[in-house]
Amino acid sequence: MKFIKVLILSALFLYATDIQAQQKYIVYSPDHKIEVTLSVSDSVYYTVKVDQKELISASAIALDVDGKNKWKVAKTSKSKHNEVLHPVVWQKSKEVADVYNQLRLDFNNGLALEWKAFDNGVSWRWLSKLKKDFVVRSETAKFNFKGSGKAWYPQEEQFFSHNEREYKNYTLDQLDGKKLASLPALFQVGEVKLLLTESDLFNYAGMWLRGTGKGGVHGVFPAYPKVKAITSDRDEQVKQREDYLAKANGEQNFPWRVIMVAREDKDILVNQMPYLLGRPSTGDFSWVKPGKVQWDWWHYNNVYEVDFKAGINNDTYKYYIDVASKYGIEYVLLDEGWCDTRDLMKQAPGIDVAELAAYAKSKNVALLLWSSWLVLDQQLDMALDQFQKWGIKGIKVDFMQRDDQEMVNYYEKVAVAAAKRKLLVDFHGAYKPTGWLRTYPNIMTSEGVLGNEISKFAGSINPSHTATLPFTRMAAGPMDFTPGGMRNVHKKEWAAAPSEPMTLGTRCNQMAMYVIYESPLQMLCDIPTHYLKEPQSMEFIKAVPAVWAKTVALNGKVGEYVTMARQAANGDWYIGSMTDWSEREFELSLSFLPDGEYEMQVWKDGINANKNAKDFKMEKLQVNRNTPLNIKLASGGGYVARLIKI
Repeated sequence: MKFIKVLILSALFLYATDIQAQQKYIVYSPDHKIEVTLSVSDSVYYTVKVDQKELISASAIALDVDGKNKWKVAKTSKSKHNEVLHPVVWQKSKEVADVYNQLRLDFNNGLALEWKAFDNGVSWRWLSKLKKDFVVRSETAKFNFKGSGKAWYPQEEQFFSHNEREYKNYTLDQLDGKKLASLPALFQVGEVKLLLTESDLFNYAGMWLRGTGKGGVHGVFPAYPKVKAITSDRDEQVKQREDYLAKANGEQNFPWRVIMVAREDKDILVNQMPYLLGRPSTGDFSWVKPGKVQWDWWHYNNVYEVDFKAGINNDTYKYYIDVASKYGIEYVLLDEGWCDTRDLMKQAPGIDVAELAAYAKSKNVALLLWSSWLVLDQQLDMALDQFQKWGIKGIKVDFMQRDDQEMVNYYEKVAVAAAKRKLLVDFHGAYKPTGWLRTYPNIMTSEGVLGNEISKFAGSINPSHTATLPFTRMAAGPMDFTPGGMRNVHKKEWAAAPSEPMTLGTRCNQMAMYVIYESPLQMLCDIPTHYLKEPQSMEFIKAVPAVWAKTVALNGKVGEYVTMARQAANGDWYIGSMTDWSEREFELSLSFLPDGEYEMQVWKDGINANKNAKDFKMEKLQVNRNTPLNIKLASGGGYVARLIKI
């Protein structure tokens, strides 16, 4: 009898243990159309359903903190959130709805896990409640996609990278363990697009992806640097790494892992999850001023039809300033060459920054200065103090090429130091943005994109690539693509011309980038002489703002075409459309317009744009929200319009 009782008690214990092992926790999006189910056993596993279809099957997530990798739930909580945020710097809109349901699991190992479910995506992050210093040995983040699909994959060779990648097309089953990628990366599972990225990346290593060989991907991370070597005036490479990812000092929130959900491709264009998941800013950033920037490096200061010798000298930069002033361009950037790359206090012969800054101020223009990250790190306080004395308004920091914890902390150090002196920041040679426009609104834009600068050397910046970026890299945040090329050509005419570059696609394709591409510091890449010769194009570029009060996605298909409408702060609306190498015709609705009549100024591909990419035509129409709009795009073409209320 005693033996039977023992068997019964043992069975009950095993049953109870199994119940604990299989305990499930569910969080739904506010509209109940997205469902995340968590289960806790040897690890934490999650599944994601969209419209009752499973898109991500059971996938493990975990954080190994000093070997504390046993999972037992001590407490659970759920909450709802509904708020309207007002960004310091607008990107897509002046207001952002922050509406989500949250699930939190507190474990008895000193860690907690938070999930947020929005109507357009889900995210999770780990939190430490530990009171002592510790190291993160590893992180598990798996994404096991359910069924067949494909990927737009920014494939990398190694962790040391500018993260300027072409988005390669693979089927999900082609993603094997040799395929490393930076973020963001886009996947199609069934009919739904899932974009993976991260937000609130501070004091930790960035996440990358590697294929599983089983139709999915998993997160991989650069470990903490152990041995480094400076290999040039701007490069520091990691020669050996520690056996851990990050060091932490007690309580800490780790980055959000972001899964955007898009039933239609155009849904990605208005998704603001990285911003919503960013840490809120503290302090006064009212001094931050977005704007457009005349840039010099793209064409190597090759101005002409002037009465001075062009180059890196004050006469040339005064010419840049004069042209910027003529067109209401807020900033002029002095890129590499204005100083010794190993000493920011040693100006190049012919350069007097103080004189240029004073001249720019007299013309209602401000200056930005370039620096490699390495020399800036060595001279940070001295250099930024001097820049502030000169009247400089921002810095472009270049060549970081890493996102291990040490380098991630460098980004924050620069952001804080720059803000202290009321300086804007543009990060180049950089990883993707991670919600920092919310945390540090002076970080206005960043590279981490295969952008227009490559047009100097290679024909890879083609209309298929530029029609991919709005759905991929731009989903993570502002991107310094540097549009504005005036030497527009088709494939057969393109050739490398580093001091007077060509761009692939039509003139209106380049102009549409000022509406489609988001960057609160938006560059004008071409020679000022060219802009002076193009008054009709400059009529548009002069007017178009760098930030937006409202965004409406009108249509889009990744890598093929994209059309957006945006409202400026003054109430004017802008429409931009871009296509790949296929000619297209769209019927668009203007129902996004408020009531009333509008004068519509149009710049569209000319009748000969398929032959001569510079060909475009201007026209004016009177429209209202009920007017049907038909637009035609040439091969590699574009379309822009400005709508002014009458």
